[in-house]
Amino acid sequence: MASDAQFPAIEQSILICGDATRAMGLLPSASVQTVLTSPPYWSLRDYRVKDQIGCDDSLHTYINSIVTMFAALRRVLRDDGTVWLNIGDAFTSGNRRYRAPDRKNRARAMGVRPATPDGLKAKDLIGLPWRLAFALQHDGWWLRSEVIWHKTNAHPESVRDRPTKAHETIFLLSKSQDYHYDVHAVHGPGGRRLRSVWAIPTEPVKRSGDHADDHPAMMPMGLAVRCLSITGRANGIVLDPYAGAGTTLLAAEQLGQRWVGVEIKPSFVDLIEQRLPR
Repeated sequence: MASDAQFPAIEQSILICGDATRAMGLLPSASVQTVLTSPPYWSLRDYRVKDQIGCDDSLHTYINSIVTMFAALRRVLRDDGTVWLNIGDAFTSGNRRYRAPDRKNRARAMGVRPATPDGLKAKDLIGLPWRLAFALQHDGWWLRSEVIWHKTNAHPESVRDRPTKAHETIFLLSKSQDYHYDVHAVHGPGGRRLRSVWAIPTEPVKRSGDHADDHPAMMPMGLAVRCLSITGRANGIVLDPYAGAGTTLLAAEQLGQRWVGVEIKPSFVDLIEQRLPR
C-alpha cells in the first residue's frame, strides 16, 4: 500500500495491493454501494504471502479476522448497502499437517495446515459458513439470505464415504434493515421470482505459461454479474476486499460500475491487471 492517506472521493476505479482491513481506512465513509467478496477459505489454500488468512491460523482467529475486517468495512458502506459473501466449508484435517498434491488440482497441496479445532473430531464437517455468518450477525450485520451456489460441473472428489460436494454458500448481508435490492434485475427459470438455489457452472482456469500467476479458485463471471446486477447501481461503487483474480471487478466493469479491489498477494494484483480491459 503506497500511502495511508484516505482518498477524498472515489472518482475512478481503484486497485490496492495490501491488507484488507487496513485498506478500509483509505476509503471515504459511506462510499460503497455493494460488496461481493470471497475470502481465502480456511485450511484449503496456502497462498504463500505474509499476513494471509486461512492457512495456519486457528478457526477462531480466521473468523475473527474476517469479522474485524467487516467492522472496518461497515464504515465505508452506504446505509442502503449490501454484502454478498461467498464462503466455502471445510473438513477437519485430523491433525495432519500437510495435504498431498492432486494430479487434477495441483493447487490443493499444502505444506502446513491448521490443527483440528477444539470440540471437533477428525473428518468432521466444520459448518464454517454458518459459524462465520452467526459471528457477523452477532456483530450487528443483518443476515438476509442464504444462497446455495450449485456447481453443475463440480470437480470430482476421491472420497468414498460421503457424497461429492457440489455447492458453496453465499450470504446476503446488509448494514441496515432497509437496503437497495432490485427484485426485477434477475429472474429465475420461467420468469419466476429468483429462488435461493443458483445453478451456475464453474469456469475453467486459463493457465499462464509458467503458472506463476495462476489463481486456483476463480469465481465464475456469471455468478458475479448476477449479484452485482441485483444490489449494484449504475452510479454506485463495488468493493471486493479479497479480490483474488478480480472477477468481481471485471463484472463491475461489464455493468458500467466503478469498483475498488483490494488484494494482498502482488502476483494476483498483476493477474487482475492482465485480466482488466485495456
